[in-house]
Amino acid sequence: MDKLGANPANSCALTPLGFLERAATVFGDCPSVVYHDTVFTWSQTHRRCLRLASALVSSLGISRGDVVSVLLPNVPAMYEMHFAVPMSGAVLNSINTRLDARTVSVLLRHSGSKLIFVDPALLPVLRDALRLLPAGHTAPRVVLVEDPHEKEFPPAPAAALTYERLVEKGDPEFAWVRPASEWDPMILNYTSGTTSAPKGVVHCHRGIFLITVDSLVDWAVPPRPTYLWTLPMFHANGWSFPWGMAVVGGTNVCLRRVDAAEVFDTIARRGVNHLCGAPVVLNMLANAPEGVRKPLPGKVRILTAGAPPPAAVLYRTEAIGFEVSHGYGLTETAGLVLSCAWKGEWDKLPASERARLKARQGVRTPGMAEVDVVDGETGRSVPRDGSTMGEIVLRGGCITLGYLNDEAATKAAIRDNGWFYTGDVGVMHPDGYVEIRDRSKDVIISGGENISSVEVESVLYGHPAVNEAAVVARPDEFWGETPCAFVSLKQGGGAVTAADVVAWSRERMPRYMVPKTVIFRDELPKTSTGKIQKYVLRNIAKEMGPTTGTNTKRNSKM
Repeated sequence: MDKLGANPANSCALTPLGFLERAATVFGDCPSVVYHDTVFTWSQTHRRCLRLASALVSSLGISRGDVVSVLLPNVPAMYEMHFAVPMSGAVLNSINTRLDARTVSVLLRHSGSKLIFVDPALLPVLRDALRLLPAGHTAPRVVLVEDPHEKEFPPAPAAALTYERLVEKGDPEFAWVRPASEWDPMILNYTSGTTSAPKGVVHCHRGIFLITVDSLVDWAVPPRPTYLWTLPMFHANGWSFPWGMAVVGGTNVCLRRVDAAEVFDTIARRGVNHLCGAPVVLNMLANAPEGVRKPLPGKVRILTAGAPPPAAVLYRTEAIGFEVSHGYGLTETAGLVLSCAWKGEWDKLPASERARLKARQGVRTPGMAEVDVVDGETGRSVPRDGSTMGEIVLRGGCITLGYLNDEAATKAAIRDNGWFYTGDVGVMHPDGYVEIRDRSKDVIISGGENISSVEVESVLYGHPAVNEAAVVARPDEFWGETPCAFVSLKQGGGAVTAADVVAWSRERMPRYMVPKTVIFRDELPKTSTGKIQKYVLRNIAKEMGPTTGTNTKRNSKM
């Protein structure tokens, strides 16, 4: 990794780790982390992180540049390790908790991880992953993170290395390992798994500092918010908000698992006023049964990103009282770098039009240098007409240093004087706001016409019985390929047939965009961050073979 951080040393290196020291001074007696009946203050969190960093160095021999992995849900230890691991000089590698053993094994081998912290529920997966490591590869040492609130997990053996025992060994006055340069690697995240070839994305102290401050400014986060962790911290490090909450002295309310009842109950009990989540979280809250919903204690702000949110989902979420903000980012940007900055005059528009505008990804955040939509062949900016599609490109201080041990992928993604090519297809509207139309691989080309699957999905989400919708290409003997819609229905939505969906679509979109195939599923396959795994659906559509005429099909479950 050293070759990715080649800039000269800087004695005043930017790093977000200093935010914790400041929080202990300014907000020392204020609550920092809440989990069931466990409550830590900022001074306690500061000392615990120093203890853990100290123990990593003195007890386990972790040194500067080593990779330390974590396989944890949103529990207090997961929050603490966002500070403690890099305070030891190590690089933090957060692993998706929904990955299978084979993929976890691949990531551990590729990263060269020296140590891994694991939740008891994920210990079987980790054990299988370690058995799959190639002969001769040194396996990382395992530290068990016990959860006393989960009674089904047996207590760790007395001789086992556990998180709390490790914290107890550490020095609360430890002089933490400051980066030699702000360009030193601090974070290693693997892409979310929507493709079959995850890449190791490396971020430096400087980039994480910039995205953290930028996100707080753009979302206008006030001092001492109560923040609910509905977004997995392993996903792009919770969009930088583990460090951000230290800046503003927020209260981090941890949730081990996310369901509508738990979210509404926690918001009411804890007075939550901020949370983040993919559109699937919004959809879950908006479609929660009346018996599950609870009155909101006041203004509750949700920041959503991760997949283009359908306007209908935004409309329903705001209709039950949430204030939704929308942004865009990738693992390679360490957080959200576009946001649909709201204009006061839009408040006068009808609710449906407001939702349509808010569904756009928007403009660059204050800390992002440039954003553009360019033609794939010429590299020139596309017209600002809201219809000419091109690739979204970004340039700024929080762009990844590169992909670990993958120079070819790094050069393919970061080129032309620092421009990062996202692979997302979008348009630039006349007012300068960007809107995603698709991933480049998800554009459907039917009879020479480019069809945005996101655009078709947005219409389908407007159907009163549709809970989720995903559209992919299916081979077609005449047109080359045609839209194939995978749909899940709301509970109690009534009897809906494929023909009903097709007829409804024909009234609302051009005929060439109407799905030729409609398949019902109880649930659509997703990544842990709520992105629908379109590659799975594309494979299903391909295996179904080419369509020849009107073709509809109904299945109960995948």
